Amino acid sequence: MNKPAEAGAVAPASYAEQFLYIDGEFIGADARPGQDVRNPATGQVIGRLPHATPDDLQRALKAAERAFSTWRTSSPLERSAILRKVGELSRQRAADIGRNITLDMGKPLAEAIGEVKSCADHCDWHAEEARRIYGRVIPSRTPNVRQMVLREAVGVCAAFTPWNFPFNQAIRKIAAAIGAGCTIVIKGPEDAPSAVVAIAQMFHDAGLPKGVLNLVWGVPAEVSQALVTSPIVRKISFTGSVPVGKQLAALAGAHMKRVTMELGGHSPVLVFDDADIERAAKLLAGFKFRNAGQVCVSPTRFYVQEKAFDRFMDAFVKHAKSIKVGDGLDPEASMGPLAHERRIPAMEAFVEDARRRGARIEAGGERIGTVGNFFAPTVIAHAPDDSLVMTSEPFGPVAPCTPFKTLEEVLQRANSLPFGLSSYVFTTSTKTALATQNGIEAGIVNINHFGQALPETPFGGIKDSGIGSEGGSETFDGYLTTKFVTQLD
Repeated sequence: MNKPAEAGAVAPASYAEQFLYIDGEFIGADARPGQDVRNPATGQVIGRLPHATPDDLQRALKAAERAFSTWRTSSPLERSAILRKVGELSRQRAADIGRNITLDMGKPLAEAIGEVKSCADHCDWHAEEARRIYGRVIPSRTPNVRQMVLREAVGVCAAFTPWNFPFNQAIRKIAAAIGAGCTIVIKGPEDAPSAVVAIAQMFHDAGLPKGVLNLVWGVPAEVSQALVTSPIVRKISFTGSVPVGKQLAALAGAHMKRVTMELGGHSPVLVFDDADIERAAKLLAGFKFRNAGQVCVSPTRFYVQEKAFDRFMDAFVKHAKSIKVGDGLDPEASMGPLAHERRIPAMEAFVEDARRRGARIEAGGERIGTVGNFFAPTVIAHAPDDSLVMTSEPFGPVAPCTPFKTLEEVLQRANSLPFGLSSYVFTTSTKTALATQNGIEAGIVNINHFGQALPETPFGGIKDSGIGSEGGSETFDGYLTTKFVTQLD
């Protein structure tokens, strides 16, 4: 059985002070309402997060509106230079930022630092693409008419980001908005706030004008209501659960505001019997239990062709059992705790439902210890298609596996849910690879490796998994309007 580090094995670490950031000013707790920040590995309170008052929210909106009047016409070279500087600062400060992410979110320190460093590439990418926001000239039907298409910043944006990749999810939205010439008010994750405060500090230090970026915290429903319904805000970007995303999209639609929604998934994995089974099992185990399975694109439904099922399960279970679970600051830990205590009973419910329906628990299946939110890497064999874990996104270290017979059958089963974010295929057949990339209903299809979420590639889902894409040449689409100009000489 995996077990977390013994009490006292990891030295206590100090946690950065947390702030609001409004109109170029960092605002501490003072007499404001707020909430405690807890370390999910120990349950201990490590900090205090100030909440924005209604006046704070209005001040942030007014600051963003005022800043937009000049930032919208700023030079792309100026935007590019600031984004590049933030990329440099991200690499320089990655160790400290990553350590605070581990403290408030729980992921292993190496993963947290890696998240920050990799996101420096997002800054660099947006810095370059911001210099290439082009319009076009359309040939006219008569010689004395000129026709042009202009791309212009949409306006003030409101963004809402989750706790599982607190740096990554925030920097994507901030870099795209700022690079396009928009201003932004962002509400990050109250449970894991340090990464977004660090981002605000870096943009501040990079010389971003006051009001272009504003950071607020508070009761999510209250903050989202204030920001989404404000006439100042013209664009909403949200990453999070499907139910909340639908609520925000409906609210935004009532006010005719454009949205980008990156919502939940339930990513199918198709392992064909001609694949390199040992390699597939090793890669999938590492990716499945990364960040304790708290990844929107985590592989979550494993369909393995029946001739290879037993071989795959032997290798997959072996790798799952070898994972070291512990405090993210323990250098030997390769998987940390779940971010929230409420996720423990959720994992137990997935396991119990599968067991009751006749599935076998091949590894894990239970909480580890009584201190911290640790849950063992869990592998379930022969989970029925109608079981809870096969129909609801687990968002945790639980991997249900089931056999299939034919390509047609597995495509039907993979597409049977309303989700469509990411998917994974392992095969050595080019014919099968083509059939699956055409047949899977998802915004992302990874074949024989994990190649998603790079700055230069689009990231987004279909069906209930969202609207729009982040990254790639599509990265600014949600932050720009199209204006057609026709002029008679």
